[in-house]
Amino acid sequence: MALHLGESIDPERILVVEDDDALRETLAHTLRTVCRDVRTAATVADAFREATQSQPDLIVLDLGLPDGDGAELVTRLRAVTDVPVIVLSGRDSEESKVALLDAGADDFLIKPCGAAELLARVRGQLRRSVTSHAARSWAQLIVDGVEIDLVSQRVVRNGEPQRLTPTEWALLRALILQGGRTVSPKQLWDMVWDREFGDFSTHVRVHITHLRRKIEPNPQVPSLIITEPGVGYRFNGPR
Repeated sequence: MALHLGESIDPERILVVEDDDALRETLAHTLRTVCRDVRTAATVADAFREATQSQPDLIVLDLGLPDGDGAELVTRLRAVTDVPVIVLSGRDSEESKVALLDAGADDFLIKPCGAAELLARVRGQLRRSVTSHAARSWAQLIVDGVEIDLVSQRVVRNGEPQRLTPTEWALLRALILQGGRTVSPKQLWDMVWDREFGDFSTHVRVHITHLRRKIEPNPQVPSLIITEPGVGYRFNGPR
């Protein structure tokens, strides 16, 4: 699954679990606008088997299944995978929502729901999933002799601790958590400064320069924060 800030998400596979034939096909048709490979299942047993074998990027799950309740499936899935699960249900009580979220569901939609809302929820869950994976994989790393720990906000270069400003930390975190993807200056401006007005190009360029002086093994020849000409910046971390 690929994610680029400001662009569409490209999940490799989505699983739809729904026992109503017509609704299942409608959901699958809608989701194929964002994913070519949409798998379907109509029972708890089939859904669990499909989820563990095909490893989808996201699951859309109806609760009322003929061989069990969808909430039971959420619990079983959480024992083997952290794939995002969006529940579709006609049950709109607060108690039902809380129980499902406690079981491990990531989002809850009341049926019937519109295609636009479903797709928006799907995109949101996919974005959070990718960012969460990057955060787990890259939060603590050693690259070219530079130790970076985003959790404790610690950078050590050649055995010497480096003092980063809050803005520099925010900029470094934004770059690292994109998992090696290129981020434009405007996207960094939105993520770090979160202001509508300002000279984003100058702000980003100057702070990138300051950050490189503190974390690069050789600031004159950057190997960690790479400039992609005409596009933006990319953190060159572990693969």
